Amino acid sequence: MSEPLPSEPSAPELPPEIARRRTFAIISHPDAGKTTITEKLLLFGGAIQLAGAVRGRRNEKHATSDFLKVEQERGISVSSAVMSFEHLGRAVNLLDTPGHEDFSEDTYRVLTAVDSALMVLDAAKGVEERTRALMDVCRLRTTPVVTFANKMDREALDPFDLMSNVESTLKIACRPFTWPIGMGRSFQGVYDLIHKRVVFYEAAERGRANAQCFIDDLHSPELDYELGAPAAAKLREDLELLEALDPFDPVAFAEGRQTPVFFGSAINNFGVKELLDTFVEIAPCPQPRATTSRVVQPGEERLTGFIFKIQANLDPAHHDRMAFMRITSGRYERRMKVRHVRLNREMAINNATVFLAQDRVVTEEAWAGDIIGVHNHGGLKVGDTLTEGELLKFTGIPSFAPELFRRARLLDPMKSKSLVKGLEQLSEEGAAQLYRPLEGSDYILGALGSLQFDVIASRLESEYNVRALFEAVPLGAARWVLSSDEEALEKFKRENRHRLFTDIAGNLAYLAQSKWSIDYAQEQHPKLRFVATMEI
Repeated sequence: MSEPLPSEPSAPELPPEIARRRTFAIISHPDAGKTTITEKLLLFGGAIQLAGAVRGRRNEKHATSDFLKVEQERGISVSSAVMSFEHLGRAVNLLDTPGHEDFSEDTYRVLTAVDSALMVLDAAKGVEERTRALMDVCRLRTTPVVTFANKMDREALDPFDLMSNVESTLKIACRPFTWPIGMGRSFQGVYDLIHKRVVFYEAAERGRANAQCFIDDLHSPELDYELGAPAAAKLREDLELLEALDPFDPVAFAEGRQTPVFFGSAINNFGVKELLDTFVEIAPCPQPRATTSRVVQPGEERLTGFIFKIQANLDPAHHDRMAFMRITSGRYERRMKVRHVRLNREMAINNATVFLAQDRVVTEEAWAGDIIGVHNHGGLKVGDTLTEGELLKFTGIPSFAPELFRRARLLDPMKSKSLVKGLEQLSEEGAAQLYRPLEGSDYILGALGSLQFDVIASRLESEYNVRALFEAVPLGAARWVLSSDEEALEKFKRENRHRLFTDIAGNLAYLAQSKWSIDYAQEQHPKLRFVATMEI
């Protein structure tokens, strides 16, 4: 069985440099192997020669895409990483997102900056809770999704059962592009349904890309000899059953209704090359982006882009701050001047960088679809738009009301200015939300998960030389307060000043002991809106 692949999924009117861009995020439940497959994609894409020893992170090695100290110590990804490389004539921008649910806000923002997603599943567990939540976000944006069933070298679900689990849970049709031959100790390889050949499994050594052997003739006696007659017969039987499935439909894939499925073992580099080779062919090129006034097409001549992430201290030695910008149209050229729309002023981008794992390179140019880093001294915030003059505001970058709250207690009173600076910069990144009271001096941190406070404490100490503890406070809910009725809003402020705060962007927020208190305030002040989610 062979599937014809579209030779170029991009619109023909796009400039060639834009048409060859592929920008995608990797999403998964924790421990499904997301960071491992990120490294192996870099390996097969030629971006690195030796993948980080993910299983040995507690020693001296750690994942290439994990640059924060807390990530290297705990063996988890808590921040999005951007990596760029070339593969088969495509310029690939890969975004590795945090898998842990405590850092979901960072992941949701990253999904606004990509054109497709790679969903990694643990083949023994199928679709898990975190994956369902991320797929809901992809569905809202009609993001095309490719699926990789990982850990086939361990005991796993039957592949038909796994696809059934995906289809019933996520309401998306599966179309296998590779098919596993056995699993666990009996895992022998995959059948490549695109190129009609058996690819034999051999565990990789020392993280290097390993050469593979193939058999092109499914009916060759050699196949029975290599796999064993029972396994060969099972493979032929499975492939006959797969004939009944709907063929790959590029339109259904682009609309998020069908997902190509690949099987393999990321830790052993197996099945990743087939995934990457096909992914860059079928994944969409840069797509249009909505603003409050119009839709921006990627092929437009003038540069536009938006900031979806701020990262402080990428280089701890220089205490730098980097704004990650998704270019949505046009071309960036070094030292060009752009309009900072929110501040309505001109700024120059002199040394924009592109990212290769832990390496950063100053780039002379970049195109729609690319992610570039802009050195930021405090003027840029998440959600900002940069253009060549047009006053636009891109939509869809979310912020969520936190559910957990702490007060920062400084262990060294001489470090108060450093504490405030650190909390403000980490809040601008989205590591947590910082609230300043309208009355009093206690800064309150809000987060979606408790692990965020541990990460902030670690980063305050390692990056700002500040030691602080985070104490519980009697708060359990927060909402932003909005109203077009200035008189009603001022009345509410007078009556509730001790419960009112401003966030890092200056938005008014109401912090209360419980959601019941929020609901009661809403009943008492019907002209106000108390919102749990807002666009930045």
